[in-house]
Amino acid sequence: MATAPGHLLGQIIGNVMEEALKPVLQDVAGRHDLYLDSKGPRPGVRPGTLVTWTDDLGNSHDLDFVLERGGSPRKAGNPAAFIEAAWRRYTKHSRAKAQEIQGAVLPVLAKWNNVKPTPAAVVAGQWSAPSLQQMRSSGFVVLHLQFPTTAKVFRDAGIDIEGLGEGTPDDFWQEQCDAYTNKSYAEKRELATALRTAHADEFREFVAELECRVVRSIDYVVVTPLHGNGTQYASVRDAIQGVRSYSCGVEAAPFLRFEIRIAYTNGDVIQATFGTLADAVGFLDTFV
Repeated sequence: MATAPGHLLGQIIGNVMEEALKPVLQDVAGRHDLYLDSKGPRPGVRPGTLVTWTDDLGNSHDLDFVLERGGSPRKAGNPAAFIEAAWRRYTKHSRAKAQEIQGAVLPVLAKWNNVKPTPAAVVAGQWSAPSLQQMRSSGFVVLHLQFPTTAKVFRDAGIDIEGLGEGTPDDFWQEQCDAYTNKSYAEKRELATALRTAHADEFREFVAELECRVVRSIDYVVVTPLHGNGTQYASVRDAIQGVRSYSCGVEAAPFLRFEIRIAYTNGDVIQATFGTLADAVGFLDTFV
């Protein structure tokens, strides 16, 4: 089935947004020793060209951008930020789109909670205040590119993304799609640059907030090896008596686990528990 012209124009706008956003994120990555993963081949790391991550249930989620710590073109790193870009023409659809973004990012975020990645969304068009707040309340860093400014950038490039309201005929939207398709590669790049320039202040605020969440260094690491078998007590009084009678000497006791606590300079804390030395070292290796 052919894609409706109005929907196709939305995809075009989304692509322009991604092209406008990518250099901004690449600059963040370059300045803070991060790797930016975006659509395109990445042999040895993932099949295909989509940025696909899985959640704890094995479900796949296609994302727009991921900032990684310790990543490279041929090596997957730990996620530092998951970033989605989205366009909405009418506010009445924005709540559903916000939920769609959350549905793509939050399950993957939960899987990688041990390294505390940051969720972020760059949205353009008409979004209701509750839909934006919905994402922020879930921990997202949100950049909203206001519709009037975005529409002017496209209008200056000969593309009308405002139309005549919800009753705009498909023929009109098709003309706008054709106007973009007929542009040269250089002209399409210029449109993305113009969009980024028109929203320069908003992009600066977004980057500042994103860096506050993502850029961090380890303050200290605590590794606690635990030994001895646990004892179950029927009451608090019995537990108190057990603690009082416990010997804290150096006699041998069976090893139980390693408890690791990593504290960062920005206040983030990562805690993990491992039953073997190899797993504990493997975990710590991901932060080297």
